[in-house]
Amino acid sequence: MSIHIDHDRMISDTTKHGAWRLPVGRDVWEVSWLPGRLLDRDTATTAMTLAEIVATRTADNGLHHDDPAWALIDALASELGLTGPAAVTRLGV
Repeated sequence: MSIHIDHDRMISDTTKHGAWRLPVGRDVWEVSWLPGRLLDRDTATTAMTLAEIVATRTADNGLHHDDPAWALIDALASELGLTGPAAVTRLGV
């Protein structure tokens, strides 16, 4: 997994999702799987990390209900105000 972060964008070699800094403020970001939601850089990084974890788990063996990654998925999703299952649904996997 690898998120590449620069001044105004975040891309991943693991997931199709990305994040970009908006020109409306100093630290305002949007993430592709959370359209219309304004985030700061740290929260956008959390969203990208979650996208990478879900992409990796689904690519490996699928994301099953008993997958140990759910604890981390749930924790990261809660930082975004979502449940783990809601985040996975929004990620489109």
